[in-house]
Amino acid sequence: MQSALRIETKVLPGNKIEINLPSETVSDSVGQTVEVIIILPEKPKLSRQNILEWIEQVRSNLIAKAKNTNHSTGAAQERPY
Repeated sequence: MQSALRIETKVLPGNKIEINLPSETVSDSVGQTVEVIIILPEKPKLSRQNILEWIEQVRSNLIAKAKNTNHSTGAAQERPY
């Protein structure tokens, strides 16, 4: 039967990890190859947006707000030529 251990450790400088097996582990494991699975902590997803997309989004929001303001007050919208 295959054994499994869950051990937490900190990443050391140089992106290295050190794992010390508990003394209860089978003593005949010295020199054997073991499988290590590393689960990295989740990083919060930052929404990265192209600056031009952001400017267009802000512009669209401002236009929509201006239209809503003009419609709600009944003001006519004039365009300079």
